[in-house]
Amino acid sequence: MADKTLDTLFHETLKDIYYAERKIAGALRKMKRTAQSPDLKAAFETHEEETQAQYERLQQVFEMIGKRPQGKTCDAIEGIISEAQEIMDEFKGSPALDAGLLAAAQAVEHYEISRYGTLKSWAAQLGMDEAVSLLDQTLQEESATDEKLTALAESVVNLAAQGKAA
Repeated sequence: MADKTLDTLFHETLKDIYYAERKIAGALRKMKRTAQSPDLKAAFETHEEETQAQYERLQQVFEMIGKRPQGKTCDAIEGIISEAQEIMDEFKGSPALDAGLLAAAQAVEHYEISRYGTLKSWAAQLGMDEAVSLLDQTLQEESATDEKLTALAESVVNLAAQGKAA
């Protein structure tokens, strides 16, 4: 059995987030259709578009390390998406639906921030400067999306969830 090195761990984690990004794109489409707030629908649409660019950057990183782009099942993102589906089922038509969807979207963001931050750090350790740049670009986008979602929650969505006019 080959030694398990940081290179190996980097590649395995890259496969994890590659799978996750594909699942996230599908979940965002469904969340966008389900959301009630036009602002939240727009946020989901923007994130879905960003996700496609992020997926393409991941393909570039795979090329840089000489590996075929492929995913491996990410149990964490499967769980987060499953929770989002529960929210869509249990809160459909209620004032709290959008708050639940937004919270699920932020759980996705926090997972992505964690993964991209780790991958960026490992890429730096491995001397993969081009990969660091690509991963940092995605990390910055994920952080900005999280901030936008927080602002949307605090300005509109959470108030509407209480059943009060925004």
